[in-house]
Amino acid sequence: MCGRYVMARAVGDLVAELEAEAEASLEVRASWNVAPTTDVPIVLERLIDGTLHRQVHIAKWGLVPGWAKDPSVGVRAFNARSETVLDKPTFRTAMKSKRCGVPVQGYFEWKKSPDGKTKQPYFVHTPDGALITFAGLYEWWKDPDKENGAPDQWLLSCTILTMASPPSGELATLHDRLPVPLGREALAEWLDPESPAVAPLLESALAQAWELAGTWVLDPVSAAVGNVRNNGPELIAPITA
Repeated sequence: MCGRYVMARAVGDLVAELEAEAEASLEVRASWNVAPTTDVPIVLERLIDGTLHRQVHIAKWGLVPGWAKDPSVGVRAFNARSETVLDKPTFRTAMKSKRCGVPVQGYFEWKKSPDGKTKQPYFVHTPDGALITFAGLYEWWKDPDKENGAPDQWLLSCTILTMASPPSGELATLHDRLPVPLGREALAEWLDPESPAVAPLLESALAQAWELAGTWVLDPVSAAVGNVRNNGPELIAPITA
């Protein structure tokens, strides 16, 4: 599962690390406590005049499919289970050609104490601080109450794919679900909107996920991260569990 994460990189850093492009006016709000329904950066690829362009966009975290009557469905769709994503009406259309990456600096997960009475939050990240890019999906939703051409007529939203955690190791003790990470080559395959076979694409992404996740560091952090109003670099400072 992924319910909170960190993204405090500047647009220029994202563009460089993701080998993408972005509009000059694009703004990314630094956050050390990103929660569902907030605006987040995503990376996707689009065909423009026959040429594939990798772009950074801002999307609302919580997928709103095109057929939705209102955007409230996104509140329950911030994660998509990889086991059912090909069949669920909310996600299956996006899986065909609207796949994205969700870049993060790390994410938070809560581990229950042996007696089940308390939980300790952990910040999960790469050893060198490099970005993790999770497999995601995106959709455009048209607001029927807005006039044609209105700047907020279209809503771009996204979700993060999850899978079962490894059967052993530290991550297995943290949570039974894991957001699906993508390596450089897997990201290129995942983003390609012209990939013809979706099921093998998903299988390929899942096949390498445990190996990538096995390199991550798990740091116990302050319980202050549990309150979304708390937002600062102190939230990722390691403490004694």
